[in-house]
Amino acid sequence: MQVDGNNTDHMDHTEGQERLQIDLNCDMGEGFGAYAFGHDEELLPLITSANLACGFHAGDPSVMRLTVGKCLEAGVAVGAHPGLPDRQGFGRRVMAMKPEEIYDCMLYQIAALEGFVRAAGGRLQHVKPHGALYHMANSSRDAAEAVIRAVASLDEELYLYAQSGSLVLELAEQLGLRTVAEAFADRRYQADGTLMPRHLPGAAALTEAEAAEQALRVVQEGAVHAAGGQAIPVRAGTICIHGDSSTAVQTALAVRQALEANNVRVCRPSSDG
Repeated sequence: MQVDGNNTDHMDHTEGQERLQIDLNCDMGEGFGAYAFGHDEELLPLITSANLACGFHAGDPSVMRLTVGKCLEAGVAVGAHPGLPDRQGFGRRVMAMKPEEIYDCMLYQIAALEGFVRAAGGRLQHVKPHGALYHMANSSRDAAEAVIRAVASLDEELYLYAQSGSLVLELAEQLGLRTVAEAFADRRYQADGTLMPRHLPGAAALTEAEAAEQALRVVQEGAVHAAGGQAIPVRAGTICIHGDSSTAVQTALAVRQALEANNVRVCRPSSDG
């Protein structure tokens, strides 16, 4: 069953009027040991779903436990954010891995975080691969199938967050996995609908106003403007705001305010709309 793959498919029918709705997600729990990272506590009131690092690219058991508790206390849905075993590169470097290795890494991390969520009395909502693993699954069939198999084999009720228009989203939908198509508020797009690589100037340099405008366009028009000005079709049930930038809190606040000012309901995904 596909859920929230298209923001126009799930609307809040209030008093006979259709109201657009969208989930806002953010990566969290990326500190480890004595090292704090990100703006988790400031971002929690502004989002509806959190993607928690599971110890490979970032995070550690104590950070996972504490962050799960903060999310549940704030009423924010918890998702697993498994990455490649590349702490030094923050999981953003592509690694040559067999499908079985990707599956094992995924399952190991998701199950670890699920344990903390269950121990805290919550339920894991979704899985969103991190960094290079996310992009590998967007373009490699072997990687995409390994990611899908790991999610489905653990819990078929989990949502898979995947980039709008990606291979992994297409395959997951064909197999009946619960999916949520994702767009980005704070990243620039290329003309082919992919994200502009981080090493290129301006790839992640949107102002708060630009990010808010991009998020609103995704919800209202089902599109983004690429770096060259072209309108690119994008369908999304969730919008990501990266939590590791210096302006993450201001960006999240601007996005949320813009959505709510335009009568867009900000809420976690649901199968019943």
